[in-house]
Amino acid sequence: MCRRNPLYCVVPPRLLWRLLHDDDEQVRAAAMGTLLTTARLRGQRELLAHTFAPPAEGGLHRGIYDAGGGSTPSGKLVRGEAGPPSIDRAVNEIYEAFGATYDLYRDVFHRDSLDGKGLRLDGVVHFGQRFNNAFWNGSCMVFGDADGKAILGFTKSLDVIGHELAHGVTEFTCNLSYHGQSGALNESMSDVFGSLVKQYALKQSAAAADWMIGTGVLGPAVPGVALRSLRAPGTAYVGDDQPSTMAGYVEMPDTDQGDWGGVHRNSGIPNHAFYLLATRLGGNAWEDAGQIWYDTLLALQSNADFKSCAGTAYEMAGRRFGANSRQQQEVGNAWAAVGVSIAPVTIPIGRFAVSSGNGELRHRLTTLATRVEEAVEFGGM
Repeated sequence: MCRRNPLYCVVPPRLLWRLLHDDDEQVRAAAMGTLLTTARLRGQRELLAHTFAPPAEGGLHRGIYDAGGGSTPSGKLVRGEAGPPSIDRAVNEIYEAFGATYDLYRDVFHRDSLDGKGLRLDGVVHFGQRFNNAFWNGSCMVFGDADGKAILGFTKSLDVIGHELAHGVTEFTCNLSYHGQSGALNESMSDVFGSLVKQYALKQSAAAADWMIGTGVLGPAVPGVALRSLRAPGTAYVGDDQPSTMAGYVEMPDTDQGDWGGVHRNSGIPNHAFYLLATRLGGNAWEDAGQIWYDTLLALQSNADFKSCAGTAYEMAGRRFGANSRQQQEVGNAWAAVGVSIAPVTIPIGRFAVSSGNGELRHRLTTLATRVEEAVEFGGM
């Protein structure tokens, strides 16, 4: 079944289920409370539309709200766009992170906020009691204060915030179905662009970046350095079971407890493909590699799997940088390294479609399709 309106949480459910068996009663209680609250919110998410309309003039518009420990993702506005800093550090951290995320999409991808039309960026802090997660619910980003033992909190983690907001970009573009391989691609796109938000803000090259999601989020009850690693999936914390190649791909039940077919677990495979591409191309990851992945995100179908994503990325690299360019070759190499071969794909060009394959033929077909499209648009046919 296609699940188009999930609750996108940054902490993988398998970790929370594992914490139900922790020796510390407080850790167990926080994990149980987080799972129960998440289940309740998921039902509400199915009924939720995008409530915040884009400002008429577009641009960056942020609003941070304080839930005051309540279990509803709303509250009192505590900082608005261009407003003075709050005495609450979490409020200011989110405000700045929202700005950094907006800057990446505007400066690099020429996109005006998540929807491309200046959608408001709203966040809610102090949600729930010891709520061990942060999530995007289709309208705003919500942060729990965590339990201080398994999870220390999320607002200091720029890549976590970039990750969650990227789910909004995915919803407004290809809307990848949240189960199986398409769901793993959904999670992976958020990890990739979350990492790019941090790298762009810190002006880090691909070689200098840590390629982690959630550095500093984990507490002493979960020994580790982050929630996920794109450089070395499966090594972020003790018990991390992400594979880095298809040899480790795991078929999981398409259920809540099965993480809808392992969307957080198997996302390690496309994550690692992007890491390999970015580091092999060198320089800044948001440039060539990031542009290819952004083009791919715009072109994917909602039911895309790893193979179609690889083929689309290969095609989009050829369109942007030229057939048989170094960038296109490295896209093929990166996906091959994680066990996914490149197969021809059909990508719409306007109302027409061109199949990837022979580079010269593809170039001629693309040119022809573009000219026919222009003729139709201007009444020439």
